[in-house]
Amino acid sequence: MATYEILIADDHPLFRSALHQAVSLGLGSDVRLVEVASIAELETQLAAKADWDLVLLDLNMPGAYGFSGLVLLRGQYPQIPVVMVSAQEEASIMVRSREFGASGFIPKSSSLEDIQKSVRAVLDGDVCWPPQAFEDVQVSDEAKAASEGLASLTPQQFRVLTMVCEGLLNKQIAYELSVSEATIKAHVTAIFRKLGVRTRTQAALLLQQLESISSH
Repeated sequence: MATYEILIADDHPLFRSALHQAVSLGLGSDVRLVEVASIAELETQLAAKADWDLVLLDLNMPGAYGFSGLVLLRGQYPQIPVVMVSAQEEASIMVRSREFGASGFIPKSSSLEDIQKSVRAVLDGDVCWPPQAFEDVQVSDEAKAASEGLASLTPQQFRVLTMVCEGLLNKQIAYELSVSEATIKAHVTAIFRKLGVRTRTQAALLLQQLESISSH
């Protein structure tokens, strides 16, 4: 029986397999690894099972706007440690990962040995941050407010919000999610209330607060 169960969320098959290899070699038969390639697949796994020991989360995942995937995870599943994995290795990315509740950051340029050490540290209840994560980089009040608002959304509301931001109409979203248009209207009303916005444009701008800080 696997001692640890870990989700690897990355849309690049090559890097997923590299992470898989590093963790498997480091933990041997003590680990069960499940790979997902999008936020939607990640949500499906989390809905089916909420007691994962760790999520290794790529910063730029399909279905996420920058840090929105991390914020959603911390809001809905605060008991699961999340380690961000990214090819973007600027201090600002690491600082914001820490501010938004991650337990660590693994640069994609890391050696297999360093990946193993980082994963082991977090599984042991510690954190794994490169030194840059403690540089003096300010996270804007707008980004913090956006983070708090998004953390309060349910996974379904988050999905509706991303579709709103992609420009889909309520009836198109209802069709995509196989629910009634009235259900989507209720979701949109609840989302706007939680985010403190009144229009679809304002909601999109708020989500972009989390995207823009991860693309600089």
